Amino acid sequence: MVLIGLGLMALGGFVQMTRPYFAVAAGDTSLETGGDATRGRTIFFAGGCASCHATPSRPSGNEDPLRLGGGLAMPSPFGTFYAPNISPHPDRGIGKWTVADLANALIAGVSPNGSHYYPAFPYTSYAKMKLPDVQDLMAFIRTLPQVDLPSRPHDVGFPFNIRLSLGGWKQLFFDRSQLIEDPKASAAVNRGKYLVEALGHCAECHSPRNFLGGIIASQRMAGGPDPHGKGWVSNISQHEKALGKWSAQDIAGFLKTGLTSDGDVIGGSMAAVIKNMAQLSDADLLAMGEYLKTLPVLQSPPRPAK
Repeated sequence: MVLIGLGLMALGGFVQMTRPYFAVAAGDTSLETGGDATRGRTIFFAGGCASCHATPSRPSGNEDPLRLGGGLAMPSPFGTFYAPNISPHPDRGIGKWTVADLANALIAGVSPNGSHYYPAFPYTSYAKMKLPDVQDLMAFIRTLPQVDLPSRPHDVGFPFNIRLSLGGWKQLFFDRSQLIEDPKASAAVNRGKYLVEALGHCAECHSPRNFLGGIIASQRMAGGPDPHGKGWVSNISQHEKALGKWSAQDIAGFLKTGLTSDGDVIGGSMAAVIKNMAQLSDADLLAMGEYLKTLPVLQSPPRPAK
C-alpha cells in the first residue's frame, strides 16, 4: 500500500509538473480589438510563417505564401512532423481561434484545447513575442484565403507521441522570459535582437541540439545538423569562418537577395527564408545585421564522420 501511495504521489507530481502553462487566459477577449493587418504582414514574413505553413505546390514548387494549408513534412530523430493548416478556414484552419488562442500557441506552445505543441513549432523563440505583435499577426491572417485542406497527423512513435511528456521537456528547455533591451545598444541593435531571437527564430536552425532536442545554450547560433533533415546549418556567430568578416550591410544584403558576400547564391531551406526576409524593410534587415555583429565568436560543433 505504501508503494502504491508513493507511486500515486509521484504520478500526481508528474501530471502537475507537465500541466500546460497559458500565457493568456483562454477566454480573454480584450485582445480582439486593436490589431493592424499592415503591421501584421511584417510580423508574418519576419516570423517565416509561409516557410512551413504554405501549401506545398507540386510539381512546380512555387508555393503561394498566402495559402496556409500546411502539409510540409519535417523529418526529425523523433519522427516526422507535418505543418498544420493555419489559414482562416473555420474548420480546417484557425478561423475559429481567438487572438488569445494564437497568443497561447505562439508564446506558450499550447493549443486551444490545452494540449502541448511539439517544439518543431518554434514557440521556444516565438515566446519572446510581444502581445501587440500577436494581435497584428492575427489581423493579417484573417485577411488571407481560406484553404479547405485537413491537417495531416504527425508520424511520431512511442514514447514521443505522449504529449503530456512535453510538459517535462518544457521544464528543461523552454525559457519563457522576455527579451530585455540593452540600454547601451542602439535602437537598431535592439530591434535586430527582437527580429533575430524572437520573430526570425534563427537559433532554432542555427544551433546544435542535445539528444532530447533542446538547444545547447553554450553553442547557440554556432550551427549544426539541420534539425529538419539532411545537411548542415551554418554558423552565424562572429567566428572568422562564419560571419566575422561580413559587415552588417553584407548581412542585410544577403537577407534581401540570397547572395553571399562572395557572390554565391544560397540554396536549400535558407532560400525559403530569404523569400520571407526580402519582404522586410531595408531598415529591419540592417538592424538584424547589426545585432548579429554583436554575437560572440563561437566554434562550430564537429561534423559527424562521413
